[in-house]
Amino acid sequence: MILIAGPCVIESKELVFEVAKRLVKFNENPKLDFYFKSSFDKANRTSISSFRGPGLEKGCEILAEVKKEFGFKILTDIHESYQAQPVGEVADVLQIPAFLCRQTDLLVAAAKTKAVVNIKKGQFLAASAMKHSVKKVLETRGASGDGYEVAKANGVWLTERGSTFGYGNLVVDMRNLVMMREFAPVIFDATHSVQMPSALGEKSGGDARFVPYLARAAASVGVDGFFYETHINPCEALCDGPNMLNLDELEKVVNDTLKIEEILNF
Repeated sequence: MILIAGPCVIESKELVFEVAKRLVKFNENPKLDFYFKSSFDKANRTSISSFRGPGLEKGCEILAEVKKEFGFKILTDIHESYQAQPVGEVADVLQIPAFLCRQTDLLVAAAKTKAVVNIKKGQFLAASAMKHSVKKVLETRGASGDGYEVAKANGVWLTERGSTFGYGNLVVDMRNLVMMREFAPVIFDATHSVQMPSALGEKSGGDARFVPYLARAAASVGVDGFFYETHINPCEALCDGPNMLNLDELEKVVNDTLKIEEILNF
């Protein structure tokens, strides 16, 4: 089972390393394929005054140090085409943010690197529409054909993170996990799925209480992995605090999903 975890944004080298130390046990678990996640730039914050991160150069430097120190594989997101090549030298997975999942130039630039390309489904799109984003990456990489196995072999993932439900709320349609898995491996982003966009005025809200329930539901449907943003103290996080899991809660959530997948033999 793929497990992606880490703080939403690189707040500081000290915070990133503190979280990384607490995640070592997941990297050592033979049942997990672990990836450390943190963003060097959050370019889609609600407010222009919101904290964005240390930027490309400093952020990649910190992620490279995490990779060297802990032996983690790295996942981070890119927002501009020019970022793909330098970030791909450090990251094992380039993540395409949900709002940018249809951006052809960004997808093509990511596809030209050696990294896996993880495309987050736009909150505004039907699951079936994501096959076109997958195809952009596959064709750039010269893949023959399409479908789940072709996408897996050519390093393309999709991530479900909820769909817009009215204003300032998201809902998870578990059918999306089944439909998207027809044409790519699927990751379930349990923490962003409980986000409430712009619910707190100049920042997004969320309700992390529901993360374990949605994760267990996704495990029962069947997915290839899970994405959890986690923090030592979410209440003090500079980004996505309301929907992040406290590090102390992560192990139980991960173990619960592993048990469900073992029972159902996915």
